[in-house]
Amino acid sequence: MKSAVNEKDLLVMKLIHYFMMNENYIPLIIHGIDDEIWLENKNQNYNIIRLVSKHIHNEEQFKYDFLKTKNIVKQIKRKTFSFSMNVLSIYVDVENKNDIKYSDDKKFVNIVLENQNDLYNNDIINNVFKDIENKIILGEDDFELISKITNDISKKNIEEAEKREKMIKQRKPILTYLLIIANVFIFILMYIYGRGSEDTETLINFGAVYTPFIKNGEYYRLIASAFLHIGFLHLLFNMYALIIVGTQIEYLYGRFKYGFIYIFSAIMGSLFTVALSPDNTVAAGASGAIFGLLGAMLYFGYNYRGYIGNSIINQVIPVVLLNILIGFSTPGIGNAAHIGGLIGGYIISMAFGIDEQDQDNKKVSGIILTIILTIFMIYIGFIK
Repeated sequence: MKSAVNEKDLLVMKLIHYFMMNENYIPLIIHGIDDEIWLENKNQNYNIIRLVSKHIHNEEQFKYDFLKTKNIVKQIKRKTFSFSMNVLSIYVDVENKNDIKYSDDKKFVNIVLENQNDLYNNDIINNVFKDIENKIILGEDDFELISKITNDISKKNIEEAEKREKMIKQRKPILTYLLIIANVFIFILMYIYGRGSEDTETLINFGAVYTPFIKNGEYYRLIASAFLHIGFLHLLFNMYALIIVGTQIEYLYGRFKYGFIYIFSAIMGSLFTVALSPDNTVAAGASGAIFGLLGAMLYFGYNYRGYIGNSIINQVIPVVLLNILIGFSTPGIGNAAHIGGLIGGYIISMAFGIDEQDQDNKKVSGIILTIILTIFMIYIGFIK
């Protein structure tokens, strides 16, 4: 009996089902392409899989297709700030298998699967996706099979949507409010028990970063300095940034992770200041901690770009670059704290991970990087 569904289209649907249901790939929306599906999982050996169902007539058409693919991947890398992407292109409808050439670029691999038996016998597929023969969906009735594939994918999309909604649902940003209250309260105390927030002696007495004292054992300054501000405008700007960025991080990461990210970023900003600034520098402000929150937002945006697009990355990157540029061009702004906080916030976010999204090996890498960076900055600032 003749199949009611084209065998090659059915193979593509089975592959989509396998990669999405078993390997956690998600669809990428690419404008201006037809008869091909792009799937992404940045944690897999092949970050992108292309399922190409259009008919490839000859080698020239394949070369054109390959060049187009490289250009699209280059755009994706630029938009997502990815340095490297491995791409597997699976062609299911070609005139001559020999027209599909292996690429000189090892980042791009091209294979032909004309039927399901080719799938089982392909070394590239079986070396990377070792369980595909056991996990790929099977069925005799094409319509029932298509219905099951569609239902499974729809169910997975609903589950992912519910998980994302639960993760970013609006919660009262209590910790953000408490941090703002603490900063404002200490700012007022500097005028009650000192000579104001712009007085150097008062700043030092309240715990500003002052390298000779820190090296003499007053390590509390690494944290205390993040709750001090030099002038009302400094306080106003940082508290405005905290209410905007802090509430988002508290929603996305939860209160505990958010608090740890904030404190660690503040400490890392202070360590960078001690290591990279002159010994007589007096530094204060929540900027290092806030830049750490920006680093955490960058990490979230990168990991969830398949769901939320590149909006977070595109919004945060210009803010970070602009502030760092202003820091280099304007005297009195502690760029060392900004850079230290940004790096610290990013790697500690990697160490914590984002719910089940991150693999254990990535969290371990984040923990190792966090430890290495901390030890290195302590060495540069206090020992060298």
